[in-house]
Amino acid sequence: MNRKTKIIEGYWLLFMDLVSISLAYAIAILIRYHGFRWVVEPELHFIGYVCFLLFCVVYSFLFDWNREFLKRGILVEFIAVVKFNIFMVLSLMAGLFLFQRSLYFSRLVMGYFGVLDVLIVWLVRVGMKKALRIYFTSKSNIVKMMIITKDSVLHKTVSRLKTALDINYEIVALACVDADRKGVIIDGVRVNADGENVLDMARQMPLDEVFIDLPEEDKEYVRHIIYDLESMGIACHYNIDIIERPQKEVRVGNFAGYTVVTYSINHFDYRRMAIKRLIDIVGGLAGCVLTAVLTPFVALAIKLDSPGPVFFAQTRIGKNGRRFKIYKFRSMYTDAEKRKKELEAQNEMQGLMFKMDNDPRITKVGRFIRKTSIDELPQFLNIVKGDMSLVGTRPPTEDEFEQYNSHYRRRISMTPGLTGLWQISGRNEIVDFDEVVKLDLEYIDNWTLGLDIKILFRTIGVVLTGKGSK
Repeated sequence: MNRKTKIIEGYWLLFMDLVSISLAYAIAILIRYHGFRWVVEPELHFIGYVCFLLFCVVYSFLFDWNREFLKRGILVEFIAVVKFNIFMVLSLMAGLFLFQRSLYFSRLVMGYFGVLDVLIVWLVRVGMKKALRIYFTSKSNIVKMMIITKDSVLHKTVSRLKTALDINYEIVALACVDADRKGVIIDGVRVNADGENVLDMARQMPLDEVFIDLPEEDKEYVRHIIYDLESMGIACHYNIDIIERPQKEVRVGNFAGYTVVTYSINHFDYRRMAIKRLIDIVGGLAGCVLTAVLTPFVALAIKLDSPGPVFFAQTRIGKNGRRFKIYKFRSMYTDAEKRKKELEAQNEMQGLMFKMDNDPRITKVGRFIRKTSIDELPQFLNIVKGDMSLVGTRPPTEDEFEQYNSHYRRRISMTPGLTGLWQISGRNEIVDFDEVVKLDLEYIDNWTLGLDIKILFRTIGVVLTGKGSK
């Protein structure tokens, strides 16, 4: 979908969601109080309404729940709307409880609103799907496209484009430049031009954009086609993808004066990454305060249990191979690193990590602070410094990193975290390093701010129950 279409769809959806919330809230007030002037605590109920509107804006921005809106079915849309409303109502309830105002806000208004908003938002969105489809596929808005390609990739190119293009695109012409295929039907599209008359046809027909897929074709010929089409005011998309397998992100841009194609399997929206960093700073500072409060008690227990420092620092590998010092409360005897070589034969982990039950290097206090995850509290300092994030992948040791292959190295293409999918998936029940890598890559490939929040809440549950820790 082109940029114009995305903007139209995104802003209209947000606007209609805000209108739907306003309508649902007004009806809920009318049902409960039979009129606006009889509302108890009107200022509080107005603040609740404003909070619902703000939540809608923030939720749309952070969770990007309108993605693939036109492709989603009616049932999928209903589930998305229900989930949106559950989060919205629960967030307001939590806020009212936190500020001790929940007793003054009508529970009936909350209940009526929740039901009404689900129905109204869903019905409005179903109507918008039909309206936007009609709008985007109208004669004035449909994007008419020609495909110029070669016989060797004719079927693949047409099939791939027909599958991937959005509803506002229509393939109106097909040219095969190196073979006489005129009249042949390819996936419902007729070949109606060859290398000699392709430009003549483009001049005479209604046409907005052209997709050119000419692998191993003479550059002068391609340049001639592109220049001529550009001079007609037609947008050209030239396939320069030299890698067959699909990439998550391929961008064309300017780099140091050169026009370059940038390939990246990881691409994260800088706005959402900025919000992630802001959450890290706020959470890290709160964690540092908690660590400062608990440190005297933990330090006393560590000192009474075994000789040595209170804190343990170790070099770990951060984002894209950057080294940093990770901080923990010491949970092992001071000679732990030396004794590790003696215990390697008892390693219960398949692969590059070391793990064993009843590790003799762990102190009595160390077992407790590990089970409760107290030993990791000093890492909040790493988070504030930017070496780590609240949620991310597990930071490897230098020994592990030196043995990484290309596949393993991708797990450090994102800032490591205090918690992650590995930690909430029963970290001590996993006995294969490849499974750890799989979970880390799953996190990287599917990262959203919503996933981070989900992992943080599940981490709290894991810490409180002690599940998966030893």
